[in-house]
Amino acid sequence: MSTTATPTTRTKVLLVDDHDLIRRGLRHAFERDRQFEVVGEAATAAEAIRQAGALQPDVVIMDLRLPDGSGLEATRALRKTSSNMGIVVLTMYAGDDQLFGALEAGASAFVPKTAPADEVVAAARHAASAPSAFTAADLAEAMKRRLAPSGPQLSPREGQVLRLLADGMSVAGIAKQLFVSESTAKTHISKLYEKLGAANRAQALMTALRLGLLEAPDAPKF
Repeated sequence: MSTTATPTTRTKVLLVDDHDLIRRGLRHAFERDRQFEVVGEAATAAEAIRQAGALQPDVVIMDLRLPDGSGLEATRALRKTSSNMGIVVLTMYAGDDQLFGALEAGASAFVPKTAPADEVVAAARHAASAPSAFTAADLAEAMKRRLAPSGPQLSPREGQVLRLLADGMSVAGIAKQLFVSESTAKTHISKLYEKLGAANRAQALMTALRLGLLEAPDAPKF
């Protein structure tokens, strides 16, 4: 009984980068992996979009900065035309803004150019199998940084003190309102000023208003 090997379909890759040496390096990395076939190269956003339409690659490796525009704009354009195309954004500028920009543009993965070539190939493998599932090595930490509250974080007691200061209360009045000694009230106020980087009541209230820790009153009482 004879058997015939079932041919496997290789993943077609389009490389987009304006640096010839980087494209050569990427081509070499992909050609070492029998899963992939590099079907084209482009050095500009316009050429990337044209070749993607003509070649219908499974994965596009997209440089972030191109001579005629942003790789993110090209990514958006490609994503509008296809939900099944994997798009790996490759960039020298791997900050949080670039990472989330790639996510919002519809990329499948985000890889810094400082990463090993094998990491780019692994990202392409992911992009080919799950084009709508975004991945990035620093994604979890970037999410933590984005979700972390900005500005000083006040304790519930410091929030009370801030509101009482905004109402124009004296130290004695604040102490009475909070059922604490005047010495304790002064300590709370001092810590509040320190967190707000303020030297006095007026500065503290102005900073709190600017940071959104207080709603603007009709007539601030300083």
